[in-house]
Amino acid sequence: MAVKPKVPKGVPYPDELSKIDYKPPQKGWMDTLVEFKPGTYCYGATIKNIKALESPNQREWSSKDKDWKLPENWREIFLEGMEDRLRKYRSFRLFMDICVRCGACADKCHFFIGSGDPKNMPILRAELLRSVYRKYFTAGGKYLGRIAGARELTYDVLKELWYYAYQCTECRRCSAFCPYGIDTAEVTIIVRELLYNLGLITDWIAGPVVNCYRSGNHLGILPHTLKDTLDTFAADIKTITGIKVEPTINRKGAEILFVGPSGDFFADPGTFTCMGELMIFHELGLDYTWSSLASEGGNFGFFTSNEWAKRLHYKIYAEAKRLKVKWILGGECGHMWRLINQYLDTWWGPTDFLEEPVSPITGTKFENAKSTKMVHICEFTADLIRHGKLKLDPSRNDHLKVTFHDSCNTSRAMGFLEEPRYIIKNVCNNFYEMPPNTIREQTFCCGSGSGLNAGENMELRMRGGFPRANAVRYVHEKYGVNMLANICAIDRAALPALMDYWVPGVGVTGTHEMVANALVMKGEKERTIDMRGEPLLGKEAKGDV
Repeated sequence: MAVKPKVPKGVPYPDELSKIDYKPPQKGWMDTLVEFKPGTYCYGATIKNIKALESPNQREWSSKDKDWKLPENWREIFLEGMEDRLRKYRSFRLFMDICVRCGACADKCHFFIGSGDPKNMPILRAELLRSVYRKYFTAGGKYLGRIAGARELTYDVLKELWYYAYQCTECRRCSAFCPYGIDTAEVTIIVRELLYNLGLITDWIAGPVVNCYRSGNHLGILPHTLKDTLDTFAADIKTITGIKVEPTINRKGAEILFVGPSGDFFADPGTFTCMGELMIFHELGLDYTWSSLASEGGNFGFFTSNEWAKRLHYKIYAEAKRLKVKWILGGECGHMWRLINQYLDTWWGPTDFLEEPVSPITGTKFENAKSTKMVHICEFTADLIRHGKLKLDPSRNDHLKVTFHDSCNTSRAMGFLEEPRYIIKNVCNNFYEMPPNTIREQTFCCGSGSGLNAGENMELRMRGGFPRANAVRYVHEKYGVNMLANICAIDRAALPALMDYWVPGVGVTGTHEMVANALVMKGEKERTIDMRGEPLLGKEAKGDV
């Protein structure tokens, strides 16, 4: 019997949403004003969060209103910020100058594929800012205007920039196809920074940034809540396995600081991923600790400005120094790893107060982490499996037929492609790849990254996630795939709604949840249920008791 889709409130049914009109508008793109359609944009930040961010131009405003209450000199603020970044970032000026409009990126964006909106073509999304650049920073644009592709920075243009900067998940799929290497995600980052200078930020981003700055994680979890959460996970693990795990928090002198995404404390299925990590650490007797002040690996500051990203990310290293650990082990997160691999050394330089990471279990030296001193949990676990340090029973995952979603930030920004697949194939007997042009470096986004996984923009999320869901549907119908694995907390938060809408019957899991199912722990009781409390295949009668 077919499973009915779960349709979020205000979102059309899938058969209606999939009727996408790719006809260009009758007017030219410069003459087509942006339409703020409900379900396609996020709400502006509240005054409480704007003040906490120490944002410029602090005031009550709403993205739904006609008047955004901007200061009289808003245009000068925007252009001065743009000029500053043109001086500071050579790549930004290059990206403004070298695009030849070849169109190689045009049909690569999941938001264009899912919406048919030409301004979601990466080439045109960048052109929104590039046209302003030509008008104010090139001789041709100043004198020739539209003939040179230049336009004035008007109120409508500013709103257009805001609307489409927050219809980009900065996934960088377009950059994988650009023959000139233009990274439109970097252009989006600049646009968001310029908008932030005017106090224009979404609340779904501002709130987590404020929480992280105050309490060390996006959710605002306080130290006692973190302890209670981990204790709850430990109790669930004991119920399932009979083994008591004992995580430690703020323990000075531990060898390893573990930092994961706070989404894995908050809601299923991320909680099961966290439980799997706790089980592995216990089984190995790993000398590790959590920090209650840096319990977040993710960084919504990155979706605001580079300065906020620096401020939030450094808390991890400040805690590593305070707790006197040797190196850092990071959990299944997405943009956390993009920051570490693409930005960290530029921002801070080598972290010389930590040691080059070496696995205390296998002796493997993680050469790629020589500078950052941070090792990915999947790299760590894959090394354990390769050296035979974990006893695994893949048959415990026989109720699953699994495919793997390459998270944008770990694949394109990190080249992290084989380790998660190696783990899955060792803990699962039924693994199927999605079509080649939808995975690895060409992977499609979940449609909700870079702070877009809010509740008010669900139609946009369903449209943006359509290409990924379409690839999942292919393996679901061909092989009976019923589980979509990933290694990103935002994916674990966003993909369940996407699957329920487009491919009902397919669940979402973190890689280490499947490791937890397969892990045979020393002294465990007979396992009859998986981490979700569902009966293992062949153990249904015992699992129901």
